[in-house]
Amino acid sequence: MNGLDFGSLVQIATTWALPVLLAITLHEASHAFVAWRLGDDTAFLQGRVTFNPLKHVDPFGTVILPGLLLLTGSGFLFGYAKPVPVNFRRLKNFRRDSALVALAGPTSNMILAVISALLIHAAVLAPEWFAEWSVQTLINSLRLNVMLALFNMLPLLPLDGGRVLGGLLPPSLARPFFRTERYGMIILLGLIFLLPLVGTQMGMDLNILSWILGPASDYLLHLVVTLTGLKG
Repeated sequence: MNGLDFGSLVQIATTWALPVLLAITLHEASHAFVAWRLGDDTAFLQGRVTFNPLKHVDPFGTVILPGLLLLTGSGFLFGYAKPVPVNFRRLKNFRRDSALVALAGPTSNMILAVISALLIHAAVLAPEWFAEWSVQTLINSLRLNVMLALFNMLPLLPLDGGRVLGGLLPPSLARPFFRTERYGMIILLGLIFLLPLVGTQMGMDLNILSWILGPASDYLLHLVVTLTGLKG
């Protein structure tokens, strides 16, 4: 690898590392905080109500998986941290509060996306040597957090959207739906890796997540950029 390629790789890594760590840490800390405030102190007692990324980082989900998606040119980037333990039976109102705990993560990502967009206004005023890096990092943070919020709101378990859906369904439907969680990660990995790979071999586009998340992400990005004054 020549110097230019190495330098480009370092730049890409550094402009993505901070957004990934912040997005995933805030996401999980938000779950833990809301669960604590709604009656379950399980995560609080385990030190998960914190912005210390070391408490939340999962080696595969936080480092390896986002890196693989980035290096393979996937249509989207996401990752995950160590799941926040929540004893839903200890929540004050099981159905309502379980949905609120789930919503806390994606909501935190959208807040971070808006903050990232607003900070771009200040970053462009920095010295040139710092402005280029900081603006790119903030743009990556904006894109990543929008994508994480949307991805996590897919109505599949163990994603947050699945937990929200489970909290809204009547008990007769919620119980069998929650039993699908044991297959959730297999389904997700199939959608992320297997189907696109099969599609490539067949000369077809089977990246279903890109079909769903691509237009929604473009819409939300446009909305955030417009509302924060980055685009007239």
